[in-house]
Amino acid sequence: MAKASKTEKKEYKWELRLYVAGNTPKSVTALNNLKKYCEQHLKGEYSIEVIDLLVQPQLAEGDQILAIPTLVRKFPEPIRKIIGDLSNEEKVLVGLNIRPVK
Repeated sequence: MAKASKTEKKEYKWELRLYVAGNTPKSVTALNNLKKYCEQHLKGEYSIEVIDLLVQPQLAEGDQILAIPTLVRKFPEPIRKIIGDLSNEEKVLVGLNIRPVK
């Protein structure tokens, strides 16, 4: 019987990927907004992976990224995408299916 390793990755209920292009004002705003919303609504249950397309442009194809910044919810499925600086909290929460449409 195999023992669980202490170095295993923690499993998160929410896996989010934010595609940016460098350290632009929109990219910084999107990341700050995303962190704020996650701490308020998903505390301890999320992971954020930031992908800079200036460094790794080949990764855009996998998630079919056409504009930046783009947030991709990888898990839970279905995959969802939100484009922009994520400044409209209500739109982001509804788009990620964290809060139902009123």
